[in-house]
Amino acid sequence: MIIETANPADLDYLLAARREAAAWLSARGIDQWSRDYPADKLLATIEDGVVFMLRDGTETAGTITLTPEAEDGLWTDAELAEPARYINKLTVSRSYAGQDLGGRLLNWAGERAARDGAEWLRLDAWTTNERLHRYYLDHGFSYVRTVREGGAVNGGPRVSGWLAQRVAAPAEHGFTDQTMADADALSDITS
Repeated sequence: MIIETANPADLDYLLAARREAAAWLSARGIDQWSRDYPADKLLATIEDGVVFMLRDGTETAGTITLTPEAEDGLWTDAELAEPARYINKLTVSRSYAGQDLGGRLLNWAGERAARDGAEWLRLDAWTTNERLHRYYLDHGFSYVRTVREGGAVNGGPRVSGWLAQRVAAPAEHGFTDQTMADADALSDITS
């Protein structure tokens, strides 16, 4: 499998994968991702070069977003002063479930974060999804705190405020990483 930088042609897949994940979660009584994600915001992150696709031949097996910026209101000023990368929208296609591709994507993200000079790999998870919290803890993350206020319009309850982090470091993921080649190609085009 290879991991590469997403391009605008991936937008429809990414929106469909999120709907697939939301339906799977809903069937288990979890309200995570119950609202559609705005396509224009997702396209902007693709264009920023922070969305990555895991490909198995012609099939897309999963996706992860890895950004240098934290979501507002989650991390303290002292934490924000530490070099970190932030995981968002980790999704594995249901047809690839049970292969720990999510864990391997987390390992790839930790390696990428370390290569970028980050000390921490951080995430915020759906506040009420305790199975997801356990998943991240089982994959080497340490719980930091839960932020419950300031996420919705007018400072209402935050739905994704469970915070965790782990040291950014190389770890076995087994993917062929095309993302640096993608960045080099983009650099050649723009210079």
